[in-house]
Amino acid sequence: MSIETPILGAGGEDTPGTETIKNTTTQDFVRDVVEASQERPVLVDFWAPWCGPCKQLTPVLEKAVRAAKGAVRLVKMNIDDYPEIPGQMGVQSIPAVFAFKDGRPVDGFMGALPESQIAAFIARLVGETAGASADLEAAEAALAAGDVNTAAQVFGEILQEDSENMEALAGLTKCYIKTGDLDRAEQTLALAPPDKTDSAPVASARAALDLARKAGDAGDVDALRATLAQNPDDPQTLFDLALALNASGDRTGALDALLAIVAKNRTWNDDAARKQLVQFFEAWGATDPATASGRQRLSSLLFA
Repeated sequence: MSIETPILGAGGEDTPGTETIKNTTTQDFVRDVVEASQERPVLVDFWAPWCGPCKQLTPVLEKAVRAAKGAVRLVKMNIDDYPEIPGQMGVQSIPAVFAFKDGRPVDGFMGALPESQIAAFIARLVGETAGASADLEAAEAALAAGDVNTAAQVFGEILQEDSENMEALAGLTKCYIKTGDLDRAEQTLALAPPDKTDSAPVASARAALDLARKAGDAGDVDALRATLAQNPDDPQTLFDLALALNASGDRTGALDALLAIVAKNRTWNDDAARKQLVQFFEAWGATDPATASGRQRLSSLLFA
């Protein structure tokens, strides 16, 4: 199957409980970030007291957010005190900043960026039009329904208007992945500007591309199930089956296979099953039901 789309060379005042800058906890994260981002964008700053670059970044973030005059909020989370949320989101180094909009992460960056880049990041975040957001939702819905050509066309049109829209770039990349054109997917992903290569949408598309490549080496689902029937506890077969099931669209089955490894032998192959789960979550996206279910089940195993 071919895709008919070419590769392309404001806010209000604070009210009680909606402070522009605040700290949050694991218990309050949904209220302070997910729900609050339905009203205006929310930046989440994952930091720790021992992190030198965090001490450089946080004051710059606070200054930029105040300069936005209520168009965006900043919520800070100490990962030492509250490790569960950053762990679920796959945060492996800090400082890490995620931008939430309409209840989901839409962009982000890592490291202590200069003030000018942070200001530009916020400007792009709050400057997105409602029309572009609606178009993105339509394209994502088309892709989820299997209408790859329609999705690719809309993603391409968005990129024509805004070449730095990383959600559209990631969506077009995933369209190529869906058709098996991994080379074209890689070429599309390479168009991300250097300062956005670590953004959440690009990271998700990169993870999806890596998974698609791994799936080619994993083997056939039926053959792997037959092998597993002979040795149900073999972690390598379970691991390969998870990759194959994910490639076939069976995310629940993929979760079951990897979680079975974590439950029986958590440290197998240098914690490979948990790491693969984190990559699944990144590729599927934070708002995917399978991601939410998988993170909850993984947390239950890790913190039981």
